[in-house]
Amino acid sequence: MRVHKLTFAALAVAAGLSLTACQNNDAGTGKSAPSNGSTASSGSNASSSGGSSEQGGAKDSAGSSTATNSGATSSGGTGTAAGTGSNANAKLGKCRTDELEFAAKDNTIDGDPDGTVVVELTNRGGRDCTMYGYAGVDLKTNAGSLSAKRTGQQAVSVVVKNGKSIAFPINYPFNKSGGSGVRITGLVVTPPNETKSVTLNWPGAATLPVTDGSGSPVKVGPIGSAGQGG
Repeated sequence: MRVHKLTFAALAVAAGLSLTACQNNDAGTGKSAPSNGSTASSGSNASSSGGSSEQGGAKDSAGSSTATNSGATSSGGTGTAAGTGSNANAKLGKCRTDELEFAAKDNTIDGDPDGTVVVELTNRGGRDCTMYGYAGVDLKTNAGSLSAKRTGQQAVSVVVKNGKSIAFPINYPFNKSGGSGVRITGLVVTPPNETKSVTLNWPGAATLPVTDGSGSPVKVGPIGSAGQGG
């Protein structure tokens, strides 16, 4: 009996120790796994969240910066270009019909072989402007419109200061035929590089000689070349 009791006691102790060891191992695993898993998960989430936020922030920031820079460059460049263009146009843009005051006068001197009418253009646009080339000139007559031909003289670009004037000549033949000729009823002027015209009274001789239709007898000089006899 004593032997059996000792054996049972030994078995009980061994079982208890085994159970305790199992519980300790399970408890350790329970603490470690969740802790590691929680830490890894938390770290991963934090890393993922932080990385996403930083990357997102970087993208947003970079995108915003790029867009701003791009916008600033484009807008600034355009603005600068537009500003420069506007300033340049305000100071040196072409003279427009609506900004000009027109006047035509007879500038023929006795003894000249042809008659001369000078058209004067005064800048009333409130800014300096430029002109280059030939004005369009048409004479209204009782036989229809007659367009002046260019003299072929070299044209130069001129700056017309605000309030100042520039002129060009129109040369035409005198009617020495003894007949009634072609009666002039008006003068139509279109500034260089413009499409809007102005109609003026014709201050020169009342008639032109009748031609054979081989070409216009009326000639126009370039802007800035006004003078007697063309």
